[in-house]
Amino acid sequence: MHIAERMKTLGTETAFLVLAKARALEAQGKSIVHLEIGEPDFDTPANIKAAAKKGLDEGFTHYGPAPGLPELRKTIADYTGRMLGIPCRSEQIVVTPGGKPIMFFAILACIDQGDEVIYPNPGFPIYESVINFVGAKAVPLELREEKGFRFDIDDLAKLITPKTRMLFINSPQNPTGGILTRDDLEQIAKLAVKHNMMVLSDEIYSRILYDGFQHTSIATFSGMVERTIILDGFSKTYAMTGWRLGWGVMPEPLVPYVSQLQINCTSCTTSFNQIAGVEALTGSQKEVERMVAEFKLRRDVIVDGLNAIPGVRCHKPLGAFYVFPNITGTGRNSRELADVLLNEAGVACLSGTAFGAHGEGYLRFSYANSVENIRLALDRIRKVLS
Repeated sequence: MHIAERMKTLGTETAFLVLAKARALEAQGKSIVHLEIGEPDFDTPANIKAAAKKGLDEGFTHYGPAPGLPELRKTIADYTGRMLGIPCRSEQIVVTPGGKPIMFFAILACIDQGDEVIYPNPGFPIYESVINFVGAKAVPLELREEKGFRFDIDDLAKLITPKTRMLFINSPQNPTGGILTRDDLEQIAKLAVKHNMMVLSDEIYSRILYDGFQHTSIATFSGMVERTIILDGFSKTYAMTGWRLGWGVMPEPLVPYVSQLQINCTSCTTSFNQIAGVEALTGSQKEVERMVAEFKLRRDVIVDGLNAIPGVRCHKPLGAFYVFPNITGTGRNSRELADVLLNEAGVACLSGTAFGAHGEGYLRFSYANSVENIRLALDRIRKVLS
C-alpha cells in the first residue's frame, strides 16, 4: 500500500502510547499507577449527563449547522463575554468535536507552505505536528524552568521574521502548568500587532487555576480581538474528555472558512452533546469548583513529595493538572527514566521529550489521580531512585 509522504510529518501524543503499554502491563498482572494521561478522573457532572439524555429524547440526533447549534453558539458567546470581559457574538463561534480541530482548522485556513509558526517548547505535541503537516516551518520557543516556564519575551522577539504568520500560546500550560502573566501577555500582544501575527491562544485549562490566580486572555489587549483565535472546550473543565466537544472564538471573517473545513471533515458536531454543552456553561459550577480544589490538594502533595526525592527538583505549577520535575540530578535521561519508572516501579509518566526537544531533563506527571495513588507513586519512585 502506498502511504502519502505527508504522513511522515504528522506526530502523535505519547500519552496514548504509554497508556497502551501500561494497560498491557496491567493485563499481565502488574500494578500500575497512572500519571501519564491528561484526563480528569472525575465523572461528568450529573446535570450535564441529564441534559444530553434530554437532548436525545427531544430529537437532537440529526445533523446540525456546521459551526454549531445556535443555542450553544450564543451560550459560548455570552460565556466568553462574561469570563474574559470582551464583547463576543455568536457569529464568532465555531463548535467542534473537541478542541484539536480548532488547531488544525486554524492552521489549514491561515497558513501556507513556507510560512513560519512559533510555538512553545516544551509544549503540547500536536502544535508542532499540525504546523509540520501543512508544510510550514515550526519554530520552537524554549520555555525555561528558571522563568517558571513562561515566555522569555526577548527570545520571542528574536524568533520573529517576515515569514512569521502565527504564534501559539497556551496558558495555563501543558506540560508544565506554567502561567503567562498579564504583563507577559501585554508584551506578546504588542509584538503580534507590530508584526501582524495571528495568535492561537489555547485556553483549555483556563478554569483550572490555583493560589488566587485569575485567567487573562490575550484577546483582551488592544488590537488582539481581530487577530486572536481562542481554543477552549469542555474536556478538562467539566471532565468531558470522551464527549469530544470544544469551540473556537475567532474573527468573524475566518468563521466561514473554518466552517467549510468542518463540513469537509466532520459535517458537524454531535447535536445532543451540544445540548449538554449549554447546560455545562449555564448550570451549576459547584462540581468544577470541587474538582479544582481537589486538584490543588493533589498538586501540593505531588510537588512536596517529588522535591523530597534526591535528584529531583519540581517547580510548583499555578494551573492545569501537571507537574514537570527536573530529573537531571538522577543521572538519567528523560526517556530512560520514564521507562524505568513504568517497568520497574509501576508508575506511568511521560518523558519530557514527548513535548519537544527542550523537554529533555524533565518528566511529566499528571496529578489527575487520587491522593492515595499519588502517594503510592511517590513511594515507588523514591525506592527506584534510591
